[in-house]
Amino acid sequence: MAEGLLANRPPESHLAYVTLVTNADYVRGARALVRSIRLTRTEADCVVLHTGAVSRSQLAPLSDLGARLVKTELLPTSDAFNDSHARERLHGVAPFTKGQKPPFHTPLDNFAKLRLWQMEEYQAVVFIDADALVLKNCDRLFDYPEFSAAPNVYESLADFHRLNSGVFTARPSAMTFEAMLAELDTPGAFWRRTDQTFLQHFFPDWHGLPIFDNMLQYVWFNMPELWNWSSIHVLHFQYEKPWQDPHPKAAKLAPLIELWKAFAGDGPVPVVATLPGPDQARVAV
Repeated sequence: MAEGLLANRPPESHLAYVTLVTNADYVRGARALVRSIRLTRTEADCVVLHTGAVSRSQLAPLSDLGARLVKTELLPTSDAFNDSHARERLHGVAPFTKGQKPPFHTPLDNFAKLRLWQMEEYQAVVFIDADALVLKNCDRLFDYPEFSAAPNVYESLADFHRLNSGVFTARPSAMTFEAMLAELDTPGAFWRRTDQTFLQHFFPDWHGLPIFDNMLQYVWFNMPELWNWSSIHVLHFQYEKPWQDPHPKAAKLAPLIELWKAFAGDGPVPVVATLPGPDQARVAV
């Protein structure tokens, strides 16, 4: 393994789905995500990058589901970089106005996902944030070029010019990782939306994935005409997380929260294609 990475076992495939957990709350999300990936019957590895902030006992449920655990460290960024990307500083300069980030959200941790470029034991990687569910097999994404991501669409069509880094394709390379480090932490660097802003800067000619490969939960109530359960491959709970209690948008997002809870448990999960859409769900209420 590359410097800064320590795996609990060797890889079993040359392809991998990778997620990142940096605290116990995101372990909860990752368990549901890993289970959802396994239910698609993929033969790719399922890898959980984790930092020292997560204990072995907390990670055990992920290992039990067959995840390959890779311990990592936060990036070796400067004190000035760390200060400018600390939660209160970043949220003060670039506040979130469309939704609320949970208390356990730590912006600086997001950059640790760049470590996946060090995982050269894999030919291709699909990264998925731990606050997401895979609802249909996504193995075709391994054939997409680097760097591919879906647009950050959740409010209007004007959002199509920005990518969302909750799902993306990558080709691990130590050379790419070193180039990223050199570009990331330069004097005065400030990445407004952390890794997301940086990745769009680093890959300016990024390839667009369909929005159904990273369907953001706010589409449910902001753009219901785009919602099609039969087409959605990845459902991404951006902003508020489905395990939050209290949840500030629980009423608006109730069907999606219930779906997440089904995957987070050990029982059966619904046939997603048969679920009611946003308009039907409102009528039912």
